[in-house]
Amino acid sequence: MKIYNKYNFFKHTYCEFQEVSENLFKENPAHYKSKSDSLYHYTEEGVYRYSDHWGRVANCRWKLLANSAYKNQQYHLGFAKWTDFYHLNDTDKLFYILVDFESKKVNFQHIGISNKEGKVLFTALEAQKRVKQIRKLFSEDKWARYYNTDIDMLRKEIITDYISSNKSLTVIKKFYKMVS
Repeated sequence: MKIYNKYNFFKHTYCEFQEVSENLFKENPAHYKSKSDSLYHYTEEGVYRYSDHWGRVANCRWKLLANSAYKNQQYHLGFAKWTDFYHLNDTDKLFYILVDFESKKVNFQHIGISNKEGKVLFTALEAQKRVKQIRKLFSEDKWARYYNTDIDMLRKEIITDYISSNKSLTVIKKFYKMVS
């Protein structure tokens, strides 16, 4: 397992930063300011990042686990331990998809954060694509008008199959159309 520090954490990594109080930079100087005006402060334990953009950051994917009502394009301060960074590339299947059917929320997570046995793994790009399609399944009903079954039950079955296999969404929908 690669060990990350202030010299390499920004090179092809995945990380989930925890939002923290914004008082840090009043008393501590920024060790680095990026071209996009993000501020970084390094400690022995990890890194603070003050930024108005999260998600895809250069060649990294950095999420902010926000305590408050997160809005993109507004500055938030996040902290991550050096042990919270994981290697990221475009070819390895390192991510699985999590769905909360009650709240209709979906996201993907790196296997290094929590090794979920039995989960189907995807590349970062494929996981992101599937999450986007699942969000669309949750937000729209139009696609279900040709099925002869309860939409909530159908939605749950289709999404469960979609995150549990490498089948395309089109193939899964066709199957459920035949059996409904």
